[in-house]
Amino acid sequence: MRPVFEWNLGSRSLQLGKRTLIMGVVNVTPDSFSDGGLYYDRDRAVEHALELLEDGADIIDIGGESTRPGAQVVADASGREAASVDTRSETRRPVSEAEELKRVIPVIQSLKQARRDAIVSVDTYKSTVARCAVEAGAEIVNDVSGLRWDQQMTRTLRELKCGVVLMHMRGRPEEWRNLPPVEDVVLLVKRELREWANAALREGIKQDRLVLDPGFGFGKNFEQNYPLLKRFQEFADLRYPLLAGGSRKSFLGRALARNGKDVPIDGRIWGTIAMETAIILKGAHIIRTHDVRASADARKIADIMAS
Repeated sequence: MRPVFEWNLGSRSLQLGKRTLIMGVVNVTPDSFSDGGLYYDRDRAVEHALELLEDGADIIDIGGESTRPGAQVVADASGREAASVDTRSETRRPVSEAEELKRVIPVIQSLKQARRDAIVSVDTYKSTVARCAVEAGAEIVNDVSGLRWDQQMTRTLRELKCGVVLMHMRGRPEEWRNLPPVEDVVLLVKRELREWANAALREGIKQDRLVLDPGFGFGKNFEQNYPLLKRFQEFADLRYPLLAGGSRKSFLGRALARNGKDVPIDGRIWGTIAMETAIILKGAHIIRTHDVRASADARKIADIMAS
C-alpha cells in the first residue's frame, strides 16, 4: 500500500495515494524530443490539453523550453543560469525568459478560461516564469533543476505557496554524455533528493507542498535508468509523494531494440505503458505521460492491483 498524502497547492489540495494521478504533457516548443513543434501554436496546445483532460489527465503540465539531451544551459545578463540552447539547432538561439513567457502564459490563460477547474502545472526552472504562470492560473511548478539553477526560485515558490515538483537531474543536458560513472545510482538520487528537499524546507517551503521525481533520463545513461525502475520502491524511504516520468524516453527504446536498433519514439508506447504500470505497483503517486488515454486505462488496473 502506498502512503497517502495531501498535496497542498495553495487554494486547494490533491489527495495522493488513494489512486494514481495522471499528468499529461503539453510541450509548447519547437524542439522537444517527443512532440516538438506539434503544439507550438497556442490554439493547438490548448486543444491538445483539453483532449488530454477528456482522456483522463488529472493535471496538465505545460512547458515552453526543451531540456532534451544536447540542450545547453547558459547564463543570462543577471549571471544566473536561466536559459537553454539546443546544440543541434542551426541558430542555437537561447530560450529567453521573455520567449518562454510568450509561449506558456497564453496557453495557461486560455486553458483556464476553457476549463476553470483544470489543474495546471508549469514546467520551468525560471523563477519569473514560475511567478507569472501561477498568476495566470497554474497551481504547480515542476522544476527539472531541483530548484538549483535559479537562485530566486526557492524564495519565489515560498511566496507563491503553490505545489512544487522537485526533480533530480545529474549535471546539465550538454554534460550528460561525459558524466562520470556512478556506483549506485539509486543511492545517489535518494541522497541528493533528500538534500535538495531539506534545503527547500530550510528556505521556508512547507513539506506538504513538495513532490519528488527521480528524473528518469535526466543525466542517467541507458543502464542507470533500469535500476531506478527496478528499485523505485526505495524512494518511499524519502517520505514524500513520488512522481515518475519515463514516457517515450530513450532508455525504453534501447530496452525494446529490434535487430540491434533502438525502437524510435513512435514505437515506444507499449513499453511506456509497461513501465508506468510497474512504477505504479512500486509506489508512484503521479505518472507524467504523453499518452494519457492508454496510461489512464493502465492506471485503473494497476491501482486495483496496488490497493
